[in-house]
Amino acid sequence: MQEKYIDRMQRTSHLSGGSVSYVEELYEQYLESKESVSEEWRDYFDSLVNGSATTDQDISHQQIKQQFFELAQKKKVSGTVSLEHETKQVGVLELIESYRVRGHQKASLDPLGLMERRQVADLKLSHHGLSDLDLSTQFQTQTLYFGKETATLKEIIDGLNKTYCSSIGAEFMHIVSSREKKWFQQRLESVQSHPAYDKETKMGLFDRLMAAESLEKYLGAKYPGAKRFGLEGGESLIPIVDQLIQKAGMYESKEVVIGMAHRGRLNVLVNILGKKTGILMAEFEGTAEHGLGSGDVKYHQGYSSNVMTPGGEVHLAMAFNPSHLEIVSPVVQGSVRARQNKRKDKTGDTVMPIIIHGDAAFSGQGVVMETLQMSQTRAYKTGGTVHIIVNNQVGFTTSRKDDARSTEYCTDVAKVVEAPILHVNADDPEAVLFVSQLAADYRYKFKKDIVIDLVCYRRRGHNEADEPSGTQPLMYNIIKKLPSVFSQYSSQLIEENHTNTAEVNQHIEAYRAKLDKGESVVKTLVDNPDKALFFDWTPHLGHTWHSDGDTTYDKQELVKMAHEFCSVPEGFALQRQVKKVIDDRLKMANEEIAVNWGFAETLAYASILRQGHAVRLTGQDVGRGTFSHRHAALHDQKTGETYIPLQHLSNIEKTFKIYDSFLSELAVLAFEYGYATTNPSTMVIWEAQFGDFANGAQIVIDQFITSGEHKWGRLCGLTLLLPHGYEGQGPEHSSARLERFLQLSAEENIQVCVPTTPAQIFHLLRRQIIRPLRRPLVVMSPKSLLRHKEAVSSMDDLANGRFHNVIPEIESIKPEKVTRLILCSGRVYYDLLENRRASGAEHIAIVRIEQLYPFPEDDLYNAIKQYKNLETVVWCQEEPKNQGAWFSTRHHLKDAVTRHIKKLKVHFAGREASAAPAAGYIALHVKQLKEFIDQAING
Repeated sequence: MQEKYIDRMQRTSHLSGGSVSYVEELYEQYLESKESVSEEWRDYFDSLVNGSATTDQDISHQQIKQQFFELAQKKKVSGTVSLEHETKQVGVLELIESYRVRGHQKASLDPLGLMERRQVADLKLSHHGLSDLDLSTQFQTQTLYFGKETATLKEIIDGLNKTYCSSIGAEFMHIVSSREKKWFQQRLESVQSHPAYDKETKMGLFDRLMAAESLEKYLGAKYPGAKRFGLEGGESLIPIVDQLIQKAGMYESKEVVIGMAHRGRLNVLVNILGKKTGILMAEFEGTAEHGLGSGDVKYHQGYSSNVMTPGGEVHLAMAFNPSHLEIVSPVVQGSVRARQNKRKDKTGDTVMPIIIHGDAAFSGQGVVMETLQMSQTRAYKTGGTVHIIVNNQVGFTTSRKDDARSTEYCTDVAKVVEAPILHVNADDPEAVLFVSQLAADYRYKFKKDIVIDLVCYRRRGHNEADEPSGTQPLMYNIIKKLPSVFSQYSSQLIEENHTNTAEVNQHIEAYRAKLDKGESVVKTLVDNPDKALFFDWTPHLGHTWHSDGDTTYDKQELVKMAHEFCSVPEGFALQRQVKKVIDDRLKMANEEIAVNWGFAETLAYASILRQGHAVRLTGQDVGRGTFSHRHAALHDQKTGETYIPLQHLSNIEKTFKIYDSFLSELAVLAFEYGYATTNPSTMVIWEAQFGDFANGAQIVIDQFITSGEHKWGRLCGLTLLLPHGYEGQGPEHSSARLERFLQLSAEENIQVCVPTTPAQIFHLLRRQIIRPLRRPLVVMSPKSLLRHKEAVSSMDDLANGRFHNVIPEIESIKPEKVTRLILCSGRVYYDLLENRRASGAEHIAIVRIEQLYPFPEDDLYNAIKQYKNLETVVWCQEEPKNQGAWFSTRHHLKDAVTRHIKKLKVHFAGREASAAPAAGYIALHVKQLKEFIDQAING
């Protein structure tokens, strides 16, 4: 058998002497990863392994290398012309691979000619043992998709240059999958990156470029100096987006969701989504009516419409976006996932996301990497996103060289998820069209992200009031002399006899006439859109806070559901402590022991599911719960299998989805916001591992959650669970920064609640989805209270109660004896209760405020009005004085208290103001606690 193996080696032409080191390197790669070498080499090396496997004695790696060497020496000695040609044939194969890997570094991508293009040694003939003398020599081209078996070296090089080094620079060889790499090779090489387009296609390109340029010129003339963040220099973006939408329709998608920052946004809104120019002009002139609290500038606005494609009607949605650039990316992903779930689409075929980036932001903003990392995870994947980078080659005033990034391309971050990258010169419209088609086909075939790097320029400054030559004099000296892409392409079409100057002018005049009339300029816009493509928000409009909804639930049904979700499949091996949790929950259902937090929360989800609402719960540790209270996902100790009881309840139509998220707060919370603003019928919850982890998502909280309704009219029922409480564990993870949420509270924009009993969280969660109002809910959820012996409820409390904004004094304190009133919120209540009991102070009443915003002044007044003999009122909190609820709430407290007894003032009891949220030493924590509790009780 070993002789057959050696004979097979000898019959292989690619083992000639000049290439033995190359073959050895390939073999080393093959041993590390089969996928890292081409299919031809993989088949060859597989045959070596298979051949040796049939012998009694294995052939070692060293033996194979030695045989490579010996065989090469034999062939070298023979010195035939045939062997020399075979050696060069291997060099040609190496050259082809080099073009596939590094051809993009030689491509002509920059319309300005400023991009530094270093010499690439791998693309030189000499690097592969070839020379100009070989240009007329015929070589085999089986590994190329040029349509013929042999070609001269010159023909091969010309074809490779046209394919990989012209207006398109393709990066795909970093992808591990050989199938995907071969797909790109076939698509690019079969047409040498330059497909022949017919007149109709070219005139369609002409029309899109004409519209893009004409709108910018029109706005510039009509509103000189007004900020619009124009698309001049990057007009090719419009044909890209248009083509992606048309291709999505051909793939029978029903929706496309677009996210982008301000650059070119107005152009996309008008020329892609069909926003009426009359509305846009009103926004420029400041006469547009928005009917919102604050509204927002025109280049942050969203929009939606329906357009017709060859595959049918497609709904388009442009996401609203603040000036935080890339933060819209995960918001779009969340919206897309919600739409796909509505359609029961698990693969991403029905809804496609398009995200348009700036070059500086794509390489500079960390949320880009976070969003890319989402793309293939269970909780967040959407079947692939087409990313388009409007690469102006300058960020605000920061040039590419030295300052903008550390990588060659702004797109290099996308390689973290093996996304293919198609760099394209924006001044070659037909190349732009080709990469658009390629990107859409890849996305739908492989369900993965892909990046189009539209290398262009910014004809004006960052905004139309800037003078860019002050910071980029050389760049803008070139730009001033450069004709627009539309001017260049229209001249090309005139030369090709597809049109003439008179027709060009007619197209421009007809377009501008529509602008003057204030009409929509999109020819494919659907006047009577299919409403089945929309989410219905009608039931959630026009509601106030005063409608709580009925959160009671039949007690026997609660007991039945509890028994259902406390059962596991036969033979499922629970961990010992988890089994005790489940056994205790059965006892709670049977009223043998009191209800705790985890059981009440789980019953809330079960009842929500039973009443026809889906539940989506995500966060870094939500399956178990950071503090081991939830155990919504159970794990078999023998097999590792996961079982989620709430997914197996009887008589439920909607789903319970729970995912442990990857280690991100910013992108994950933005995703859940996008999901919640799209699907009002699903209970969407994000839980922070610790409450202060929300710091990492502060942009989402500031720019979307607390202000989205008043800026853009976007309703949102998202719930945030933020563990909060001072347990002596140090500055980190004590505070969820309650004060920040209260500072952001205005115009009844959000709910901020601090529930202290299991019944309260049961009814609070149910209220959030049962009542039709959709506003974000921020919950300061507990840690130690999850197992506190006093923080318990009864099954009757769950079945027949409601959420109490204020909980009055619960013990038998005679109202006429009360002279001191302590108001508080959260876990500090239990410290106060314990101290009062120990001191026997019957003149003190303690009232809990469970909803801090919107502040329940009437409820608080009703809870304290019975105390006619009050002399002192104290607000007690465990947070330092400059944190917590004190500064944002004291005027509300005062209003309620003086409404009862005018002369009363509200005093503060708590920790002194502090730069850090909490003490770092347990002894100091205990000392502070004792001091301010004593101050609250005794004055």
